[in-house]
Amino acid sequence: MAKSRGVIQGQPWLPLTYKLIGLGMEVHNELGPGHREATYHDAMAAKLKTADMPFEDEPYLPIMLEDGQVVGGNSPDFVVDETAVVELKARPHGMTGDDQAQVIGYFAALPNCPVALFFNFGRPRLEYHRLLPPKTIPAYQRQKWGKK
Repeated sequence: MAKSRGVIQGQPWLPLTYKLIGLGMEVHNELGPGHREATYHDAMAAKLKTADMPFEDEPYLPIMLEDGQVVGGNSPDFVVDETAVVELKARPHGMTGDDQAQVIGYFAALPNCPVALFFNFGRPRLEYHRLLPPKTIPAYQRQKWGKK
């Protein structure tokens, strides 16, 4: 019997991602598409607070050279329950490879987060993707950007 593509079972973070997807759907149903990303960000933060879910709002993730020198930084929209990275967009087009690479970079900075959720509120129906880290970040970087 063929195994279903994309079915994830038995992971401890699965109930958390279901809850987050539900909150994203609530936000999209209440606001609809067409707003700026910041509006959806504020709405998701309000929903997370109402649901009494612990989260960090735009935590700063430094980008460092191998010698430890900080050369910049990024911030995912949320890190929920020290488990799920949440990235929000409000675009009329679907998720791109650049969006996926952005989330993969968050996995490199947050190795204890086993899952990420990407939400795009800019479409007529909420677009969401559950993303898992590659087996190794350096292997992914070599594959995607030709680094040795």
